[in-house]
Amino acid sequence: MFNILNKTVGFINQSIAAFGITAGVAVSFTNVIARYLFDASLTWASELSIFLFLWSVFFGAAYCFKKDAHIAVTIILDIVPTPIAKVMLVISHVITLTYLAAVSFYGYKYLQLVIDLEERSVDLDMPMWIIYLVIPISFALAAYRVGERLVIILRTPHELITQESEAEMILARLGEKGENTENKNVKELNDMVKDVEKKTGGML
Repeated sequence: MFNILNKTVGFINQSIAAFGITAGVAVSFTNVIARYLFDASLTWASELSIFLFLWSVFFGAAYCFKKDAHIAVTIILDIVPTPIAKVMLVISHVITLTYLAAVSFYGYKYLQLVIDLEERSVDLDMPMWIIYLVIPISFALAAYRVGERLVIILRTPHELITQESEAEMILARLGEKGENTENKNVKELNDMVKDVEKKTGGML
């Protein structure tokens, strides 16, 4: 059941994020062509593209929680003992989960207010509750992903708790794609990245 739910949540996040960015770019491009080639601006295009980009960003952010792709400064986690690192990760994920759930809940409450006020968009004359629906849904899906991640952390022994940096993930992908690369070169690259990370505070 959880496997089906995970696939469903992932499909929703990916599909809406991809459709939003694609449709937003298409609408903006069409409006530019109409304005400069045919001298006929589409008055509703700007508002629609904003709404599409908005949905794309929120659902894209929710998808990033699945991939653990949000920016994270892990310099403290790298230097503290692994039991403490696990506790810190649990606390940070609990705080994140609480925040996402709260925004989702109050976003739903605000949605009810917008419905009661019968607020509509200026150019599209669309009910604004349809647009604001992105907040409770995307934050609820993001909260689910963080909760899923929290369970994984709780089940993982503290010795295996590691937070891969963006640089380390890139190195891992390079290693998978270039198996014929000499070990010496990989080691030198790895040492160089770690040295840069120390100097930049883990912001690479």
